[in-house]
Amino acid sequence: MALDKHFTGDVFGVSREIPISYVERDHVDDKLLENITRDKHIIIFGSSKQGKTCLRRHCLSDDDYVLVQCQNTWDISKLSEAILKAAGCEVEVSNTKTVEGKSKLSVKAKGGFKIFGVGTDVEGGTEGEKGNKTEIRAEPLELDSSDPNDLVRALKGIGFSKLIVLEDFHYLPQETQEQFSFALKTVHETSKITFVIVAVWREENRLIVYNGDLAGRVISVDADAWSGSDLQQVIEAGEALLNIQFPAAFKAQLITDSLNSVYVVQECCYKACKLHDVHSTKDELFCFPSDLDAQRLVAEVIQEQSARYSSFITNFAAGFGETQLEMYKWLLYPVLTSSVEELTAGLTYRQIRTRIEGKHPQGTGLNPGNLTQALQSVPALQAKKNIKPFVLDYDRSNLRLSVVDKGFLIWLAAQDRKSLLEMVGLPTLDGAGQSEFRI
Repeated sequence: MALDKHFTGDVFGVSREIPISYVERDHVDDKLLENITRDKHIIIFGSSKQGKTCLRRHCLSDDDYVLVQCQNTWDISKLSEAILKAAGCEVEVSNTKTVEGKSKLSVKAKGGFKIFGVGTDVEGGTEGEKGNKTEIRAEPLELDSSDPNDLVRALKGIGFSKLIVLEDFHYLPQETQEQFSFALKTVHETSKITFVIVAVWREENRLIVYNGDLAGRVISVDADAWSGSDLQQVIEAGEALLNIQFPAAFKAQLITDSLNSVYVVQECCYKACKLHDVHSTKDELFCFPSDLDAQRLVAEVIQEQSARYSSFITNFAAGFGETQLEMYKWLLYPVLTSSVEELTAGLTYRQIRTRIEGKHPQGTGLNPGNLTQALQSVPALQAKKNIKPFVLDYDRSNLRLSVVDKGFLIWLAAQDRKSLLEMVGLPTLDGAGQSEFRI
């Protein structure tokens, strides 16, 4: 029986479309689908390149939602304006001011259809006839873009009923995220409007930390939850589509060396196919050689990101500007001197403080407030430095610094840590080099 033809790039690797080797995970996909109709806001979170967007696109039809790509310069007003535009409103800045002195927005529906209940009965008809018709006027509504009540009123006015997806929510300034967490409670209580928030962080209850009233009103879905079995299914699904067979030892080693990163697994399978001229579905089963080297392919995939990771270290170390304490440089010290196992689990506040105090010029006299402030500003610094995707994130509820880019962990394991420390002017451990920090 002839097999359907598929291109390798549609099966493995990263592309704009959902890979056709997509595998549903009961504990992830089902959780999203089960809760999407419960009138609760959904948060899809996880490390970068771990399938958050694919999960959303797989589970939701394009007709189910409107999409807003969040930007790192938006305040709450700009976010509300973007939501209204995505929902189908025409938005202009009004001459009217809010009580805070900010300009209101003039909002009307596109296309001249009825909005906000405005319609006028007038006489009309052809010659010799008389009758009534309704003339629909698109009356603009002036609203305070920072007021969630006005946002809800506008969306109700145009009869909006779709989901609203906020992609890259983590790029928003922290103040905007916090303000929106309070707006979500208002939206939940005054409407049926549902938001789906997609963000790179490892903290399940980030928005609840910002606003405790959201407890019970939001559901979090962890897209990072890739087990070895899940990744095995991804590889096997691709094998079936391309009529190929990877060696069992290769698959096992790839899953281990990828640190359960679906991105790394996908890219390595793609590279293996290209290496052996597998560009589309084979007419006959193609078996890869038994010596196919998973470790080498993983190293190639991660090496492609080496310049980005080196740039992250130097840019992060520079902080927001030159300061006496150089806290952001020193935040890198525990990161660059920890094992991959420690970084995978996340570094606690106590671990970070102890290691920094042991080497920082001020030692135990270092003000804990300065350390806390620097940790809480980790996302803001990366956004300012245009570091995309984020590499680090700080969980304020559990006081834990996490690496949210698994590729960085794999890259770090292969680096000479002493050289990295010297690169940013940090002290080195006695004799510390590459081998001491391997996985």
